[in-house]
Amino acid sequence: MEMRPLRYFVAVAETGHMTRAAERLGIQQPPLSLAIKSLERELGVQLFRRHPRGVALTDAGRLFQVEALRMLQDMEAMKQRMARVANGEVGTLAVGFTSSAAAHRFVPEALRAFRREHPGVELQLRENNAAELTDALAAGRLHCGLLRVPVARPDGLLFETLLREPVLVAMPSDHRFALARSKASRPLPLARLCEEGIILVRRPGAPGLYAELLALCHAKGLRPRVVAEVDRMMTNLNLVAAGVGLSVVPASMTGVHAHAIAYTRLADGGQLDAPLTLVSRVEEDNLPAQHFAALLRRHASEHPGS
Repeated sequence: MEMRPLRYFVAVAETGHMTRAAERLGIQQPPLSLAIKSLERELGVQLFRRHPRGVALTDAGRLFQVEALRMLQDMEAMKQRMARVANGEVGTLAVGFTSSAAAHRFVPEALRAFRREHPGVELQLRENNAAELTDALAAGRLHCGLLRVPVARPDGLLFETLLREPVLVAMPSDHRFALARSKASRPLPLARLCEEGIILVRRPGAPGLYAELLALCHAKGLRPRVVAEVDRMMTNLNLVAAGVGLSVVPASMTGVHAHAIAYTRLADGGQLDAPLTLVSRVEEDNLPAQHFAALLRRHASEHPGS
């Protein structure tokens, strides 16, 4: 059933007069009378009793008035909901992040800001490693992701560097390097790092922060000894805390296992650093995702050190 005949019916029911209802609706009286008669034929009931001073609702008309008002109100509510959807005020936003990206204070700050600005959007947060996040974005299971150095760049995805920060060497707090530096904050030479067992977080053969570390070592003629390769940064730091080996991590992760891990700068690290990368789909039609990406760019431009 179309909504226009319902609006016509309600106007006649509320005014009790065809001519006054036509004036309220901004139409002529004859088309209104024809529309009401057509509605009565469609429903198979008489809605109004005609009398010299106007019209009055029948019992069927009074029942139908309740239903017509409900349908019109539902339609208006639906239009308002769809307008909010069209403006990106409601909907779902699926965001993925690596543990090392989430450790940067920028990420929770940005999520809180988005919640404040878009309270009607449902946030779905998922943690994974960079490779699996990238695969999920390419497959459409996520709207955007926050990671460090991309390990793959599939077609259809956009990679934007939001921030950069230095990397630090993470070592057990009772390691001889840490004890020797307890009274000094001199950087650890890359050659000394390569003398120890190194823990990597990477997909073998793929680019990324740890692939860049290995490339830097090889460029300097150093042969690092890899003792473990893991999928996640937190696993990496758990192994460091357990004394398995040393690693390098973004500076924002220095609060992890502070009782068991010592962090220091890496000497002759060249251009080795840890970016914070936003990954999104090139042709993203999800408005909350577009709003979130815009918020991230805005906050990154205002972030200290950006």
